[in-house]
Amino acid sequence: MANDVTPAEEDLPLIISVDDHVMEPRELWQEQLPPSLRERGPRVVQEKVALTFVGGHYGFERNAEDGQLCDVWLYDGSVTPTGFLHGPAGVPREQQRNVAAVYEDLRDGTWNRDARLEDMTLNHVEAAINYPNIFPRFCGQGFLEREDKDLALQCLQIYNDWMIEEWCGGPAKGRLIPLTLIPMWDPQLAVEEVRRCADKGSYAIAFSENPSALGCATMYSGDWDPLWAVCEETETTVSMHIGSSSKMPSTSPDAPLATSMSLYAQNAEGSLADWIFSGTLSRFTDIKIAYAESQVGWMPFQLERMDSVYREGRGGVGGDGQLPSEIAKDRVYGCVFDDLFGLKSRYEVGVQNILFETDYPHSDGTFPHSRKVAHGLFAAAGMNAEECYQVIRGNAIAAYGLERFGITE
Repeated sequence: MANDVTPAEEDLPLIISVDDHVMEPRELWQEQLPPSLRERGPRVVQEKVALTFVGGHYGFERNAEDGQLCDVWLYDGSVTPTGFLHGPAGVPREQQRNVAAVYEDLRDGTWNRDARLEDMTLNHVEAAINYPNIFPRFCGQGFLEREDKDLALQCLQIYNDWMIEEWCGGPAKGRLIPLTLIPMWDPQLAVEEVRRCADKGSYAIAFSENPSALGCATMYSGDWDPLWAVCEETETTVSMHIGSSSKMPSTSPDAPLATSMSLYAQNAEGSLADWIFSGTLSRFTDIKIAYAESQVGWMPFQLERMDSVYREGRGGVGGDGQLPSEIAKDRVYGCVFDDLFGLKSRYEVGVQNILFETDYPHSDGTFPHSRKVAHGLFAAAGMNAEECYQVIRGNAIAAYGLERFGITE
């Protein structure tokens, strides 16, 4: 086979997905918290719930006569219903509906480890990183927003221990890759949690694409520097999922969801500007950052524009030193699942900076056809075997140091 020919679908290597999701165990905190805290800790009750989507926002009505049976998460004043859209993997997209659900309405692999491993094998996925799925949200905002931060820290640590020891342990070791949540409300506590979890075998953290939007210290404050230092020390990668700022870009209150869905890469664009113009990536030269569900087609223009601003010393930054595009090279990763333009622009993006995801079990996910979808994208972009290998698994090994999990090639 010529070096410039896309391999056949069956010849593609096994996938490493850097963005999948797991449903939190319903009884986890009730089993792990002291009895005196269980009533306020995360717990599930079953009620009839009607889910709504009005004015561009999701909502719900509890104890609705026309509702469906729902696993409702209660936690220290917060109420989070489980929806079918939390995990419609395996259901044709035209049959997916915004309705309430209990875990048993969803595919077992959304919440059962052994079933997940079977689904990964079926989908030609060797290894996967899993973000939270329901109330903790993508960087642990569900803990950040609670008033009782002592309880929140206990609950967050219970989640991390479960993630490392149970979800990613036993037969899943080396296939399910742990992702640490940090106490976003306190950078020093975050340092301690990164070190604690790294000692237990977790070398990636979920961080916000915009901590300022969550009411946390900004990227320009310097308050996060101890966190970046410990990430360098432990060789921990910083992962940011779209929506981890608890907001998505839109244009007006009455804009449809389609508007937001079409603009979501803007969150990653703003985040990258913060990481570079705050000097964080310049001060911490070994740290690696990755954007989940961000796509990559936006990267060349964003960096070109930032180079122009920096080179001319405009807006209070730049003039001398490395250009933003030079700073980002080999250290800033984006993630694709349907970005054909980005793959066609791979030389401008940097082939080495592109990761792949299956987004199991979400509605954007490609299960059980992820290899077929990848092959279609790669062939349409004219990618050769080496480039396919890099995007589908090789870059993930480099980005997350997966050699530590026995994944070497």
